[in-house]
Amino acid sequence: MNRRDFLHKSAFAGMASLGLSQVARAASTPNIVLIFLDDSGWADFKPFGHPNYPTPNVERLASEGCRFNNFYVPQAVCSASRSALLSGCYPGRTKVFGAHGPGARGLDPGFATMGQVLQARNYRTAVFGKWHVGDQPETRPPARGFDESCGLMYSNDMWEFHPENPKAYANFPLQFWENGQLKIPRVTPEHQPMLTTWYTEHAVDFIQRSKANPFFLYVPHSMPHVPLFRSEKFKGKSGAGVYGDVMMEIDWSVGEITKALRQSGVEENTLVVMTSDNGPWTSYGNHAGATPFREAKGTGFDGGTRSACIMRYPGRIAAGSASSRAFGSIDLLPTFAGLAGAPLPKNPIDGRNVWDLIVDKPGARNPHDYYAFCTGPNFEGVISGDGHWKLHVPHTYRTLVEAGNDGKPGRFRQASIELSLFDMEKDPFETANVIGLYPEVAARMKMYAEQHRKEFYS
Repeated sequence: MNRRDFLHKSAFAGMASLGLSQVARAASTPNIVLIFLDDSGWADFKPFGHPNYPTPNVERLASEGCRFNNFYVPQAVCSASRSALLSGCYPGRTKVFGAHGPGARGLDPGFATMGQVLQARNYRTAVFGKWHVGDQPETRPPARGFDESCGLMYSNDMWEFHPENPKAYANFPLQFWENGQLKIPRVTPEHQPMLTTWYTEHAVDFIQRSKANPFFLYVPHSMPHVPLFRSEKFKGKSGAGVYGDVMMEIDWSVGEITKALRQSGVEENTLVVMTSDNGPWTSYGNHAGATPFREAKGTGFDGGTRSACIMRYPGRIAAGSASSRAFGSIDLLPTFAGLAGAPLPKNPIDGRNVWDLIVDKPGARNPHDYYAFCTGPNFEGVISGDGHWKLHVPHTYRTLVEAGNDGKPGRFRQASIELSLFDMEKDPFETANVIGLYPEVAARMKMYAEQHRKEFYS
């Protein structure tokens, strides 16, 4: 072999080796797709509930993966829930409470997001949908770890057509952004029916273009948060009113995304997660979702903080399974980082890697002693890490008096709860205060509550 042939063969061998290493990494590093709904009730989809509209694509996702019945968010309000998801931190740590309006700073850049964690591992990253964790240049998606983005920077009801308080947003037109640029300066009722379609089309296109790389795709839908809109192709299709049509279109979106994964040849190496930021906004009556649990959005009861969750990862998560193991949205960032082989952010985080729980590894235990919950800046209690016990410290909360209809809100009143312990295995609906029956459990849960209050709310 002459020198020229040797160099040629050596170069070819090096290229082949590089190709094999890329292939090996693609096989060992999963793509991650996170579909995050807005105000969807725990029972809005089969197999969790029994809605009077079809949801075949979500049912299929569950039949190919696992339904998690005890998945919690730390606050049942938009910005707080989304910041906790993206940062792996409690609202008490980031001080992102409630729902932020136009121009808000949102999540401080000192707290890394999922996008930044996975971007550092050379993932291609994208978010298409409702952001709602910052509406300033340094807190919008391009500055927070997302290579591509489109959507609204806050809730679609924060606009001049608000049914209850349009004057509050008269000087803040709702805007649609794409890749850091203002694409639609004033979103009108003519644009809203296309939101679910636009997010879905962007997601499908991103999958098709990114299949050769590990990628993270975050799809936080604006729906079914009011005001409800659906495209012409779903208008009247459910026979169950506007809410049914909206949910059928979201189900269609899930189907389009999973079909794109399959057709792009990456389905087998992709973790798909579908859940919601909190429970239903029951004030809106027939424009709201359903939950069997106590109360709803904007409270610390399970109707607000327990969200339906499905995960599918072929060969890793058992198909057609169901799990009662408890874990939380704050755990997704460290769990995704663990799967990707990415280092955790330098800032403190509160979530833990719960992959062993997700795959039901024998002997796996939740690494948390407890999960905390709050509403706005008010700390309200803790749930034991295994989901068995829930302690409410004394607090007030809103409870529905009369639901609204056809897009108009109803009325709430203020109620209060005393120091209360619930056995969530026997009483998942939080009806019977058993604090006097289990003094040792109560003492332990009160210790956790005091510990959390001192660390995050003192």
